[in-house]
Amino acid sequence: MKLKPLFDKVVLKMTEAEETTKGGILLTNASKEKPQIAEVIAVGPGGVVDGKEVQMVVKAGDKVVASKYAGTEIKCDDEEYTIVKQSDILAIVD
Repeated sequence: MKLKPLFDKVVLKMTEAEETTKGGILLTNASKEKPQIAEVIAVGPGGVVDGKEVQMVVKAGDKVVASKYAGTEIKCDDEEYTIVKQSDILAIVD
């Protein structure tokens, strides 16, 4: 199944959470922070959203920083994705 986002939505695949701290301490699932770096999988066409014209800035393949608790998490073909509004993306990582 292929996801095709609508309007100003973006499909992200979040990176894995860190398993250990910089000091080498193993983290349990409960203590791992939710990752904020993600890869853009698909981008909606933009258009008029809530009466305002939205131009899509990100493209598939970009690495981005997303708001920590933004979006809707879904599972598709045994992969986990997050669908967010473009405005929930804070930066593009070079």
